[in-house]
Amino acid sequence: MCVRWYLSFKLSYRDLVMMMGERGIGLAHTTILRWVQHYTPEFEKRWQRYARPVGGSWRCDETYIKVKGNWMYLYRAVDKAGQTVDFYLSRQRDVAAAKAFLRKAMSQQRTPTKITLDAYAASHRAVADLKASGELPQRVLVRSSKYLNNLIEQDHRRVKHRLGPMLGLKGFRTAAVVIRGVELAEKIKKGQFKTGKLGGRMATLPELWRAALAV
Repeated sequence: MCVRWYLSFKLSYRDLVMMMGERGIGLAHTTILRWVQHYTPEFEKRWQRYARPVGGSWRCDETYIKVKGNWMYLYRAVDKAGQTVDFYLSRQRDVAAAKAFLRKAMSQQRTPTKITLDAYAASHRAVADLKASGELPQRVLVRSSKYLNNLIEQDHRRVKHRLGPMLGLKGFRTAAVVIRGVELAEKIKKGQFKTGKLGGRMATLPELWRAALAV
């Protein structure tokens, strides 16, 4: 419950420690972080059984987050309905990072039919290289549109607003695990999982979590 609250709501470690203290449970904020690191991969595994496929038209973009005082690059994609496709945290913003992100996304989802990018040249070079190597079909339409990419730029806020109240991400691996948990929580809120076997549309979010983790 504690980890779910932390990932799902705009709470800092301090807020959550206070809430648990009011319930008679004494915790250090480092304990909560260790729980997040330990349980997030298992949460993903349980929920992935109920994942719905995303659409084939992807909007891809990258944003910035600070890890231990340094800016890192968070590559993200959503489909045209706003459903989260995937994410990738990188120390660099270059062709190699863009290719790694697209490979990761395609390994988890269906191959896209359209990819909308911003004007950053490295992203377009990455797609061209993947087409040349045969990893991405030649038929995939690639376009650059600031208007269409407003969707992903707005969606970045879901994650960045959640990361904001935290007391700072102190390591690259820690940041990647925490973001995995936050992205999972946002996908649940977006309805990206088949909840019929978990209680249906009338079930509350806590009830869905309990059902998914009980399986």
